[in-house]
Amino acid sequence: MQIRIFSLIIMLLMLVMPGISIASGAAGGDSVQPNYTDNWMAITCLVLFVLAYAIVILEEHLHLRKSKPVTVAAGIIWVLVAIVYMQHGDTTSARESLEHNLLEYVELFLFLLSAMTYINTMDERGVFRLIRAWLVSRGFSLRSVFWITGALAFFISPVADNLTTALLMATVVMTVAKDNAKFVTVACINIVVAANAGGAFSPFGDITTLMVWQRGIVEFHEFFVLFIPSAINWLVPATIMSLTISQEKPAAVTENPDLRYGAFVVVGLFICTITMAVLGYNILHLPPVIGMMTGLGLLKFYGFYIRRRESREAVTFQEGHMRLEDGRRRFNIFRSIERAEWDTLMFFYGIILCVGGLGALGYLAMTSEYMYTGLGATEANVLVGLLSAIIDNIPVMFAVLTMHPEMSHGQWLLVTLTAGVGGSLLSIGSAAGVAVMGSARGIYTFFAHLKWTWAIGLGYALSIWAHFLLNGAEFLINT
Repeated sequence: MQIRIFSLIIMLLMLVMPGISIASGAAGGDSVQPNYTDNWMAITCLVLFVLAYAIVILEEHLHLRKSKPVTVAAGIIWVLVAIVYMQHGDTTSARESLEHNLLEYVELFLFLLSAMTYINTMDERGVFRLIRAWLVSRGFSLRSVFWITGALAFFISPVADNLTTALLMATVVMTVAKDNAKFVTVACINIVVAANAGGAFSPFGDITTLMVWQRGIVEFHEFFVLFIPSAINWLVPATIMSLTISQEKPAAVTENPDLRYGAFVVVGLFICTITMAVLGYNILHLPPVIGMMTGLGLLKFYGFYIRRRESREAVTFQEGHMRLEDGRRRFNIFRSIERAEWDTLMFFYGIILCVGGLGALGYLAMTSEYMYTGLGATEANVLVGLLSAIIDNIPVMFAVLTMHPEMSHGQWLLVTLTAGVGGSLLSIGSAAGVAVMGSARGIYTFFAHLKWTWAIGLGYALSIWAHFLLNGAEFLINT
């Protein structure tokens, strides 16, 4: 936590240093970006954002939901942005910029809400319990469990989100070897790295890749050229860590999975929904959210059928709800919607509007000039990955997308890769890592992960090298 706060202070000082305030135009665009960074209200906005994000970082200690500080900060920042623009005789640009950022958020919000509802419904129908039961009942050796859970995390996260995938696999590990703290620690690190790496080569695997796809910078099929670099990012540290794991075979754990009616139909509907989103975007040039929301509508229709079917099986009436023979309440699609990560969805609102407000004041153009012109695209994109481990890949990637620096297609793929996998360097660098720390509290910790950062860093470096080696032609294509 202290490392993140320190890094934010360094970034704040870097941004307000007069010597670095050299940008006057929006990187990557033709229109002139106003530079109001020397205005005291603009500096107040920057300080406010840093303070709000510092509170987010301390969420675990303060027990204050992360969406609250950034939501308040977003409102104050845009009030100050509007005042600054009005001081310069511009009464329309602030609103136009705000509406643009709101549109960005609405598309992301509805897309994620649809995906989360599907994931929650599959969980309620027992799909994930079936996977876990199969794994824990097979009597695999510890090394086999290490590789199987890592591989599943790598291949499930491109479809489901990396947080859900990491939690599912971590549960399997703790069920199989809950008394072996050393194994659980290494296996959890492997799962976090695999989940983040798997999400980097799919538009659905991570919020950052989703944002890049929705912006139209990288087409759906083009993400898959990152498969081998992503695999290297996971396999290198996994191979090193596996050398510390024995072939001991723990006792098999017997679980009876409760796969409920319609589970596989829901999985099929989810695949159809993803297909609609992709085809609608590639063929009709409609935002992917249209396909996702249409798919959510189909799921709600099917949920109505499940509910009617279960109504005929209901045998008791308790606490105002009809219950089935096993005591479960009838299926209700809106419970799946209620179980969406609302705090996370609101957090995205605050982050997108905060970063958008700083961009309207000229801070992102300044940072783009410093990073992408001063350092160079490759160095800047590698740095984005390192910052993702310290801060969070979502605000970092949104800032890059808002800057929209002029760089080749290969460089856009590089920043997609580094932002996706860079968070694996530290346990607090990704949602998957933070979630698993909570699930394996006291076993998988910040310092336990830090011991293996050198191996993860080696995988990070080799994945970048592999991208340049395999996808060199992409660096000749300008976006």
